[in-house]
This record gives sequence, structure tokens and C-alpha cells, in this order.
Amino acid sequence: MRQRAMVAPQWIMATGALSRQNRTMATLKSLELFREVDDTFAAHVAEHGFAVLADALDPSEVAAVNAETLRLCRSDLTTIARGQGAADESMSDDDALRRYSAIHNPDKLSEYLNGMVAHPRVVHALTSVIGPDVKSMQSMMFIKASGKPGQAWHQDEYFIPTRDRSLHAAWIALDDATVDNGCLWVLPGSHRRGVLYPADQQDNVDEFGCTIEARDFPYSDEDAVPVEIPAGAALIFNGYLLHRSLRNSGQHGYRRAFVNHYMSCSSLLPWQLPDGVKVGDGDYRDIVVVAGTDPYAYKGIETRRRAHIRRDGDTGCDS
Repeated sequence: MRQRAMVAPQWIMATGALSRQNRTMATLKSLELFREVDDTFAAHVAEHGFAVLADALDPSEVAAVNAETLRLCRSDLTTIARGQGAADESMSDDDALRRYSAIHNPDKLSEYLNGMVAHPRVVHALTSVIGPDVKSMQSMMFIKASGKPGQAWHQDEYFIPTRDRSLHAAWIALDDATVDNGCLWVLPGSHRRGVLYPADQQDNVDEFGCTIEARDFPYSDEDAVPVEIPAGAALIFNGYLLHRSLRNSGQHGYRRAFVNHYMSCSSLLPWQLPDGVKVGDGDYRDIVVVAGTDPYAYKGIETRRRAHIRRDGDTGCDS
């Protein structure tokens, strides 16, 4: 069982060139929060596999996203997979939120959250690392109340296989993300080999639920860096970057995050292929174009994604 690597990072506001120090995986133990999206931001993603954009959402936007999440959690979601009925008026907001640990594809339930997928500041960061033409294919809202598990080491490209390796995530903190409340941890530079590592079921259910875990990679937990970032900041990271989160330990409130996945419009996406469709022809078309143009627009847009709920206490062990 892997143990926690308890590294205390520092937040460094970066407005210009990257530090001249040698940035190997073993020495990158501080986080730079970029105020602006520029060449140094893109270079940081290319070298380390991630970069943090400060104030991706302003405080009013963070509050609005959290309010919309609460509205969804209080709503009648019985028509949504694993959704429950409307919260009773006597139920506190805290109890209503704790009914769910995550909402998958919340942009399908909320016009406001659908618009946030294409937030201009986040999209500007994405075009700097992906290119001018960007599409999104997935959104997730993680609520992660105190005591809830995290997710073991994994790579997002393992689940969403782009043909051109252009997958990137925008992980937007809706609370201050800390080691105590289950922030992300990353293995800097682990994307550079361009290798998808084997993965199988892990057995630490208390820490990670019933998620799979990548294995046999040439890095250790001691190389990991905790991504402790303030609410409103966005972690932009490569789909091959190894990352994980630990449980929200003790009484530390929530660690909410709005997470969206993006890729280049120029690449097909052979994901969730219908029976009989060859990989060479497959192209998942339930997408949102957030920047530039889509050269495959002639194929149209499908409606395939459905919102579904991860209930409180659902560790994935029965699915």
C-alpha cells in the first residue's frame, strides 16, 4: 500500500520567466500560481505536465457555481441515474450537499454550468497548450465532503483516449484545496514519456474507494507534489500526467471542484464506440466546441452523455 508523501508546497506567484533552478521531478516541490497565460505558462505545462492559473474564476463566480451545485443537490433528480428526490425544506444545505459525492456531466443539467465549461479565462489557458481549436467532452462536479475517499494514481488518457494525445483537464477549485481536505497530488514530468501504465483494482477502499490504480511506473510517492490551491484557481494538466487525491480527512468541510476535459478539435475521439464501429472511424460527437473551429462539424453533434449521480457512500465497489 502506498503511503502519503507529506510535502508542504509554497505558493509562488509567477508573472515572468520560469525559475532558472533545475526542475527535475525530485526538486519541484513548490507551486507557481500564474497570474497570466503566456509562454511561460505553456512551457510549464510542457515541462511538468501541469500549471496553476490563479483566479481562473473570481469570487462571485465561485459562489455562483457552488450555489448552482447546491440547487442541483436539493432538486428532484429521480430521473437521473442514482438521483434522489427533492430535499425536504427542513433539510439543511449541508445535509443536501452530503447526499451526493459527485455529479457527472452536470453541464447536462444546468445551463449555467454548461456556460462555465467555456469560461474565457480557462479557455485561454487551454488554447495555449492544446492549440486554437478546442472541444470538451466531459464535465464533473466533485463535492467530496469530510471523510470521503479520493482516487488512486491514474492518467486521464487511460479513460478518454484521444488519437493525438491532446487531452487536458481543467480542475477548478471551488474551496481552498489542501492536503487535509483531499487536494490533488501530481507526479511532475510523468507525462513526458507518453506511456499509459497498466492499471488494475487497488484494495485501499477507505482511502480511494473502489477505483483502479496505475502501477509499474518509474516514480515513487516521494516524488509527488500536493496541489494546494485557493478557491477559484484552475489546475491545467496533461492527460498523461499521473495524479491522485487522498480522502478528505477529518472535519475539514468540503473540497469541491468543477472538472472538465478538453482536447484538440483536429483529432477524432474513439471513445465509447458503438458496436461495429472501427477505431479508425470512431469519433465521439457529444462535444462542446469552446474555441476555434471544428473540422469535423459536418458530422453534427450527438446527444450521448447523460448526467448521473454518485451518491454519498457510493465507493464504486458495487459498479
